[in-house]
Amino acid sequence: MRVAYFDCFSGASGDMILGALVDAGLELEELRKELGTLPLGNFSISSKREARHGMWGTKVEVSGEAHPPHRHLSDVLKVIEASRISERSKTLASKIFSRLAEAEARVHGTSPEHVHFHEVGALDAIVDIVGAVVGLEILGVEEVWVSPLRLGTGYTRSAHGTIPIPSPATLELTKGFPVERTRVPYELLTPTGAAILTTLAEGFVGPLILKVESVGYGVGDRDIPELPNLLRVQIGEREGSYRHDRTAVLETNIDDMNPELYGYLMERLFEEGALDVYLTSVAMKKGRPGVLVSVLVPPEGISRIAEVLFRETTTLGLRISYVDRLKLQRSEGTVRTPWGPVRVKLTRDWASPEYEDCARIARERKVPLREVYRAAQRAAEEGEG
Repeated sequence: MRVAYFDCFSGASGDMILGALVDAGLELEELRKELGTLPLGNFSISSKREARHGMWGTKVEVSGEAHPPHRHLSDVLKVIEASRISERSKTLASKIFSRLAEAEARVHGTSPEHVHFHEVGALDAIVDIVGAVVGLEILGVEEVWVSPLRLGTGYTRSAHGTIPIPSPATLELTKGFPVERTRVPYELLTPTGAAILTTLAEGFVGPLILKVESVGYGVGDRDIPELPNLLRVQIGEREGSYRHDRTAVLETNIDDMNPELYGYLMERLFEEGALDVYLTSVAMKKGRPGVLVSVLVPPEGISRIAEVLFRETTTLGLRISYVDRLKLQRSEGTVRTPWGPVRVKLTRDWASPEYEDCARIARERKVPLREVYRAAQRAAEEGEG
């Protein structure tokens, strides 16, 4: 599978994403041809080589509208829909702009439909967002992965006046994603850059196991003294037939809770989005027997799971760690058995029948559960969907 991994050691912006893709091999003329189908009047897109801290990359610039209009979300979506880019690129670009509108609406206390996009609705932002999804498609990228995002500090000017860095919209867009606050007094991650990466990314992890074919550097506007203002992308084939993501593990040791409460606790944790919950018997201080409660959860679900643990247990504190997971590619389907249909999860080597379906059939038809399992597995192996 062809993958793009964005290494955001200096944050990211829309033009840096485009610059990194061009630097990694995206033909500018091919990109121009696709972007030329956007009904935005006359505009141009150009690139040049520049260095930051002795490291060279590509800077992409867009010019055209001298006084860009304050577009609403519906205006931007119409522009995208009227273009001749692929349906997949239209869907992704529209999703990115919709998330921008939702973030701006939360910040300014209005609805997404009534947001005036100001800067992010200007020509260069539309070109950056559409160009990013089109460029990845031209390069044959099937998945996007991103490193933790770095944020600056200080203040910047916007259409609304002086605002803090990171901007409120950027913070909204990065909710639930790993970020690193720095003391660099500049806006490292822009709302446009945040919207593109948090929308397209499969996950936010360290470097993947990747057979790298090309590396590109997108150059940012400023030459920042503290660090090279560049965005790096690696493009290549991911080795292995598995998926890679990062999850959080919340844990706590408990030695003073009624054991009858653990069943209800597990139900509540799964209802709030836990990926897995398991209990381990442990020996605690002074020789007291206890229970280690471990909860696997997507990073964006940490606060919900923490609230359940604090509300439903006697714990006074939690430990949080992050782990990378390797997962086999899998799909879901339904197979026929002598007693009725059963849902199954399918991987490259085996089929796993859905327990609830098998248990229901076993109860209703008075058949041993193991026989229902075996029948569903045989049907999956023989392709009896």
